[in-house]
Order: sequence, then structure tokens, then C-alpha cells
Amino acid sequence: MLSRRLTDLAQADRFQLLVSAVKDYAIYLLDSEGRVATWNIGAQLFKGYTADEIVGRHFSTFYTDEDRAAGLPERALHTAATNGRFESEGWRVRKDGTRFWTHVVIDPVIEDGEVIGYAKITRDVSEQRAADRALYESEQRFRLLVQGVKDYAIYMLDPEGNITNWNAGAEAIKGYAADEIIGRHFSLFYTPEDREAGAPARALATALREGKFSGEAQRVRKNGERFWASVLIDPIHDETGKLLGFAKVTRDISEKRRAEEELERSREALVQAQKMEAIGRLTGGVAHDFNNLLTVIRASADFLRRPNVPEEKRTRYVEAIAETAERAATLTGQLLAFARRQPLQPEVFDVCTRLKGLHRIIGSMIGSSVTIQNDLPETEHLVEADPTQFDTAILNMVINARDAMPRGGTIRIGARIVGGVPAVRGHAAASGAFVAVDISDDGTGMSPETLQKIFEPFFTTKPVDKGTGLGLSQVYGFAKQSRGEIDVASQLDVGTTFTLYLPSAAGQVTTVPASTAQLADVSNIPRRRVLLVEDNEGVGKFAAGLLKELGQAVTWVGDGQAALKALNNDAEGFDLVFTDVVMPGINGLELAQLIQQQRPGLQIVLTSGYSHVIAEQGAQGFPLVRKPYSIDGLLAILASGRDESQSSAKRQAAER
Repeated sequence: MLSRRLTDLAQADRFQLLVSAVKDYAIYLLDSEGRVATWNIGAQLFKGYTADEIVGRHFSTFYTDEDRAAGLPERALHTAATNGRFESEGWRVRKDGTRFWTHVVIDPVIEDGEVIGYAKITRDVSEQRAADRALYESEQRFRLLVQGVKDYAIYMLDPEGNITNWNAGAEAIKGYAADEIIGRHFSLFYTPEDREAGAPARALATALREGKFSGEAQRVRKNGERFWASVLIDPIHDETGKLLGFAKVTRDISEKRRAEEELERSREALVQAQKMEAIGRLTGGVAHDFNNLLTVIRASADFLRRPNVPEEKRTRYVEAIAETAERAATLTGQLLAFARRQPLQPEVFDVCTRLKGLHRIIGSMIGSSVTIQNDLPETEHLVEADPTQFDTAILNMVINARDAMPRGGTIRIGARIVGGVPAVRGHAAASGAFVAVDISDDGTGMSPETLQKIFEPFFTTKPVDKGTGLGLSQVYGFAKQSRGEIDVASQLDVGTTFTLYLPSAAGQVTTVPASTAQLADVSNIPRRRVLLVEDNEGVGKFAAGLLKELGQAVTWVGDGQAALKALNNDAEGFDLVFTDVVMPGINGLELAQLIQQQRPGLQIVLTSGYSHVIAEQGAQGFPLVRKPYSIDGLLAILASGRDESQSSAKRQAAER
């Protein structure tokens, strides 16, 4: 018995040591009247009293005046004695008068069924309360903020997509009050076709997979009205990564969409008006220039009809008609070049060599008051383009520079290789190697307003009858059709620089064909059987007549089907097929390809004034004669066929 008593005393001492060592909690005993009976170090740290100062005093000392006046200390002890426990939080007062927020637990101490005192544990939770209060106030402010937003629907979804809260903006945009919509699935706002296509589920899956879903689509209000919405969905996870749901923000962009659509309609109307204005200018320009040309042709033809016209005048009128026809062909070619529909015959050539070859022609065109300065490197600058069109483009720019210097000046021509084309005139930049040809002058320059129009057909700042307004249009069309670009920089009273960009080419320089001018000797042309395919009756009769005048045997058919039939029925065999490209049914290019498959050795020549087929696909390796063709052009075809015929005859003899 004595040893057990000693053991109990030892345990009590250890317990007392434990309680006294606790610093984060005030742990002490009250007697049955509420007076402090014990005091630990935690109580001293919290409340500022030492044990000598507080033991024996009533625990209501720690309460605020208002709580004591309200009888809170007594109610706390009564609750503990009656219910077996009292627990609450509230303000308490330290020795120095400062207040702190505490969490209090009071348990009755009972012996033989009678309350002999109370065990009281107090914890200072001021910091936690401040943090909770700050969090609560922050949440309140955020809630007020979200609820105050009227232009955006901001609400939460649970992981399944059911709505868990609803702001005033959502009610204003979608028409549902909070008590009508909370708990329902957000797919309710989607159109029937979007729901059927699984759009709501895809939106949540995308948000989970990519961390965000955003898009624009039609949504449905409570009254069934559709509206355009900009939607953003973000997944929400807790600190462990568990999905809590989704934050969804929707904005009504119907007005914005209507404004954009109206702007687009206005833009289309403006483009259409500009297009019609351009067509009107183009039509007027073509009519003006062709009327001038037709005036010369008509007048010359009328004079030739008169009897007894002297040979000298007859020759002059014939020359006038021929010269005017050449000018008309040039005009048509410039129009097609601007439209990027000119059939090109690309070759690989060195730009610097080509520019040096043009030096004499340029010198004869510009006059003595203008000086030419060349800055052309010795290294090759190869491009693949139509050399004739290149020459024309250079001469057009040089003439433009000359006309900008009526009192004389200097034209500088240079070439360089660049690593790409900068963004010019609203077009995107282009990467890759390009050859840039610069043509600069120190003339009058141009205003920004003029620069915007200089490549438009028939736009010119020159006096009437001093320019057609098609020169720079040809340059523009040639550059574009050659996968290049044309840029211009100008300043009034300083000068202008045109820069023509053409893609660099690799390989060997293509041999330039011999001029056809020396092939006009009809006596050297053998008689051959020609299948002429031309759907235009007037042109067909004229071409057939020309070929017959040149000593050829001509069979003329009006379309591709008739041509194939004529080839199949012909026993002796044709030597040459001369076919137009633009025809009903089988076009000339398709006909040439079919004939080539059936008769690989038969010579085929294409002709066209303009063909979108040739412009888009090229001549596919077949020779192409541009309309209007001349006698020299036809002789060149027949002469080339003569060489091929001789080679073919030699091959056949060798085979025999």
C-alpha cells in the first residue's frame, strides 16, 4: 500500500512537471468558485501574470468588462458543471490590458459525484483568427467583385459539369436566376446541334488536357434566343492535385460579331466599288488606246481600197498597219502581264550579263542629258524567268526614270543577292535567296498618294499621249508571275528607286535560241502536211491561207475531236500539228498531250493570244507561238520542223 502511494505521488509529480512545461497552452485549475488554483508557464506567457500574482484570484479577471457584465464567466462554469464541458472562442485580457482571441475549454473536476473544481485550457489563436478573418474578408470581397460583374457570366462547375454558383452577370446574359440553374448541367446553354456533337464534354476534356479551353460559339438563353459567346474554362485543383471543378467565364459578343460582320460587308462593298472603278478605268484605257490603234488601221485600209494608189503610198500604209498591229500586240501583252496571264518562256540566265547587254539599247533611249551608272558584280546572279519579259520590265523602269528627270540626271542600275524579300505594299515577306535589281534616279520623285497607284493599269502622271500607263503594270505582272516582287521607294525632289526581286536559280545558263528574223527565206522551206486546229473561223481561214501561201498542204479542223479523227483517218501522215489552245471540249494542251502519247515523233506547236490553261500550267514543253503571229513566226515553225524532219529521216535510214 505504501509503495502504491509513493508511486501515485511520483506519477502526480511527473504530470505536474509535464503541465508546467507546456508553453503553447495555458493549463490551470480553478476551485469550485472559479478561483485560480494552479498556473503553468503557458498561462504566464499568454496572460502575463506570474503564479504568485494570479493564484487565488477569480478567473473572470481575464474576461473583458463587457463579458463580465454579461455574466459570461459564471455561465461558462455553469455550462461545464451541467453539460460536462464548456468550449468557446472569445476575447480575453492580458495583464497589460491588451486583448487577444482565445480558444477555451473548461472541464469539471468531480470527486465522489461532486464538482470540486475545473480544469481550464486556453490557447492564443489571435494569429489564426486574423488569418481566418483576412481570408473571410478576401472571400467576401471576391464574392462582391464577382457578383458585381455584369458583363461577364462567372460561375463554377463541379467535376461533372454541374453548376455550383452563379453571378449577376450570368443571370443578365443567360436569363436564369441562381435558384433556377444551380445544380443543373452547363450543357443546358449549348445549342441542340452542339450537344448532339458532344461539344460540352469536349470542352471540359480540353480544359483538363491543356489547362484551358477557349473559343467562340453560339449559346442559348433561357428564352431560347441564340447569342454569340466567348467562352473560357479553367480546371481548379486543390493543393494535392485533386480536381475540384471548373471556373467558367462567358462573355456575350453578339454586338461585336454584328459589328465585325457589318465591317466585313462594308469592306466587301468598298472592294467591289474599287474593283468596278478599276474595271472602268481599265476598260476606258483599253478602249482609248485601241481606238487610237484602230484609227490608224482603218484609215490605212480605206486608203488602200482607193484605186490608183501610188506604190510609195501603198507601202507607207501597209507599213503603218503592220506597225500598228505590233503596237496592239504589245499593248495586249502588257495587259496580260499585269494580269499575270502572260504565257512566259522561262530560261536560266545571268542578270548581270543581261543588264550589260541592254546597255546600248538603254543609251539610245535615254538621250544625252541622262547618265547611266552600272553597279554590276562580275559574279553570276542567276534567275529563271522569261528573258524577253525581263528586258521589257527593265526598259519600262528605265524609261520611267528618264521621264522623271526632264532636265537630265543619273540613272543607277545595280544587282545584288539578298536573303529574302521584305514585306512590301501589304504583302508578306518571303524567305529564300533572291536577286534584287535596283534602278534609281535623282528625279522629281513621287508623293505617297501617287506611290499607291503607280502599278495600276492606265494610271499615269505623264501628259496626255505621252504614256499608256501600262509600263509599270507590266513590271508588276512580270514580277508576280515569276514568283518575285517589285518594290518602290520615292521622295519628292530627291528621287526614286525601283527594286525588282526574282528568285535565285541554280544550274547552267540556258542557250538563247537564234533570232527568227533571218528565217524569212520561203525558198528554204519544204512543202509539209500541216494539221491546223482553230475554232475561230476568221483566224482559221486566215492562218490556212498564210500557210498555203508559204507552200504548205493544210488541213483545217475546228476542234480537238475533229483533229484526232483527222489523224486517225489520215493514211499519209501529217508532219506538223499547229493548234490553238483555247477551244471548246478538248483544249489545245490536252490535244497535244494525247497526240504525243499516240504519235511521239509528230511535231506539235501551240498558239494562243491568252489561255488560263497556259498561264496556270505552262506549255508543258511544247513550243508556243503567241497571237497575233506573223509570217516570220510561221516560217520559224516550219524551219524548226525542217531540221526535225531531216533528223528523223536520217534515223529511219539508219534503222533500215
